[in-house]
This record gives sequence, structure tokens and C-alpha cells, in this order.
Amino acid sequence: MKITILAVGKIKEKYFADAVAEYKKRLSRYCKLEIIEVADEKTPDHASTQEEELIRRKEGERLKKYIKDGAYVISLAIQGKQFSSEEFSKKIHALGLHRESHIIFIIGGSIGLASDILKESKELISFSKMTFPHQLMRIVLLEQIYRGYRIMNGEPYHK
Repeated sequence: MKITILAVGKIKEKYFADAVAEYKKRLSRYCKLEIIEVADEKTPDHASTQEEELIRRKEGERLKKYIKDGAYVISLAIQGKQFSSEEFSKKIHALGLHRESHIIFIIGGSIGLASDILKESKELISFSKMTFPHQLMRIVLLEQIYRGYRIMNGEPYHK
């Protein structure tokens, strides 16, 4: 299975980059992993609703260039469904059984995703009702994908 993480913004801090590299290495035995970053827009302090919508639209256009036909697209969004680690593992496994050979996870920028990206997604998932920095969310997602494969394969994982 191929898994793509399509994210707005770059990893800037070395400790985040190191964590991403570690999970990429760990996941290499389970799936083909690709991480694509698109540029984020600067969001001015006290941006208006219209300014924020324009920013999401611009970032959304950048994301769309990498959404492949036939891929199962899952966007991370606060309003999405929450899963336990076991349920998330079953979800990935079930997609593989239904011949979904490519899953794309989309992580938005600091003000979220454009509405058309959310509408085009086959599913919205949430890791919490809290808001997290996109750099940290990338690591949390990678860890849960890794944990999911460990669970799927009956391998030990920390509960």
C-alpha cells in the first residue's frame, strides 16, 4: 500500500524533522510512504473571514495538484470522526482489503483546509477536539499509522 501525507507548511524544527525521519524509517517495512509539503500562506494577525477563506483557497489549490485520481483521500479536521488506535488500524486494513492501494492523508495549515478539499475527501478524521500545530500533527499521524500497522500485524505496541 502507498500512503501519502500531503501537508501545508514545512517542517522547520530539527527535532520534528528527526521524528518524521524516524517514523519514515519504521514505516518502510509496512508501506510505501511519501510526504509532500506545499507552501503555506502568511496569515496576518486579526485576519478577516474573507482573508482566511482566500488563504485556505490558495493553499487548497496547491494541495489539489497532488491529489491523485483513484486515491482514498482522508483529511484531518476537527469536525472529523475520532478513532481509537485499534479502530484506526482496522480502517487502514479494511481499505487495503477493499483494494484501495493509495491513501492520501491531508493536513491543513494554521487555519484549516479549504471547504472544497473537505468536500472532495472520502472521509474526515480528527485526533482531538483540540487544535495542534501542523508540524506536530504530522508526527502524531505518522505514529498512529505506524501503531496501526503494528496492531494489524499482531506485533507488540505500547498501550
